[in-house]
Amino acid sequence: MDITQNKIESNKIVEIIKDYKSRSNKDLTLAMDFIQKDFELTKESIIKLTNHLDKLESSYNTILKEYQSRTNG
Repeated sequence: MDITQNKIESNKIVEIIKDYKSRSNKDLTLAMDFIQKDFELTKESIIKLTNHLDKLESSYNTILKEYQSRTNG
């Protein structure tokens, strides 16, 4: 899916969310599918970023400890 098509679909989903009470079951299903996919993608991204952040912190602490041992500080 290209960026333009994804933007159009996102806009449609926003409209469905705003007016969900009067939307068809088909629209609600479309919105739920979109939200579920976005949720999973976001969750996966957060997990990857958390792991990356943990590794950065560990690397920094390892280097800091070595630096401090060399400078007695």
